[in-house]
Formats: sequence, C-alpha cells, structure tokens
Amino acid sequence: MNNTPTRVEPFPTPQPSRLSAADAPKKQKKWVWLVGAPVLALALAAPAWNGAVAAADVAQPEITAPVSTLVVDFSPAKQDITSSQRNAIRSAQQYLEYSAFSRSGLIHQLEYEDFSTADATFAVDSLNVDWNEQAAKSAKQYLEYTSFSRTGLIDQLMYEGFTRAQAEYGANASY
Repeated sequence: MNNTPTRVEPFPTPQPSRLSAADAPKKQKKWVWLVGAPVLALALAAPAWNGAVAAADVAQPEITAPVSTLVVDFSPAKQDITSSQRNAIRSAQQYLEYSAFSRSGLIHQLEYEDFSTADATFAVDSLNVDWNEQAAKSAKQYLEYTSFSRTGLIDQLMYEGFTRAQAEYGANASY
C-alpha cells in the first residue's frame, strides 16, 4: 500500500470537454438575422410589386379632417401670452386633430399633461371650436367600435363633458 497522501487541489484545473454537438451550448447565429431581415422585408413588399393588394392598401377607416377647430383668434391685448399658454394652445390643437373632445374634457386632458388650470382654460377658450361638431365626431367614433342606444350615446357624451344640447346634437347627427 501506498501511504503517500494525495494532494487535493482546491480548484481543479478544467479539462477540455468532450461534449457532443447536441450537448454543446448553442451559439447565436447573427448571420441569420442579417440575411433573414432583408428577405422578410422583400417578401412583405412583394404584393405591391406584382399588383396584389398590399396590407397598406386594404380599406382603412375614414379619418376626417377636423371641422375648423384650429383657428386661433387673439385680440391685440392677448398677443402677450406666456410660453406655457402657447404650448397649451399647441397641445389642444394637436389633441383636436387626433380625436374629438368636449370643452371640459380638453381642459382636463391639458391639466393631465401638467398645464395649469388657467393655462388649459385659456388655451381651449382661445380656439374657435364648434363643440356641437366635436360631439358629433365623438358620437361617430363611439358608434364605429361599439353599439349604443340613442339615450345611451347621449349619456356617454354627457359623461365625456358635453352639455345635454351638444350630446343630443351629436347623437342626432350620428345616429
């Protein structure tokens, strides 16, 4: 017998592994992305080249231009406005280009964007907005994605901040 103590290394030296290809860690194949992305782009664009209907040519929902909502009339006394008021006006215009709002709903939206109540009110009141047309546009948007009774639509428009008269106008114009 050999009484020689065996020496145990605290950190054994790693030995080359003999892993099979199936057991080896998988490498990322970046070339697949470099080749695949342009091929995918060409495949998606191909319908437009051969006269077929492309995804962008499929019937899109009709987006109507806002009804004279973006006219800002300032009296000479109001031309000295603050930058916050000017930015609030610009934000209000952008919101009206995107969607229909009631007067109070637009003020609340601007307040949500951290404009002061005074600046939000100033901005909304500076615009020449036909709130009846906004109610009609909002009613039309509601009816495009869900069903409402006439009374339910009026209630929804009033909940959004339109007056009863504006809500009735909007429902009558869209129903």
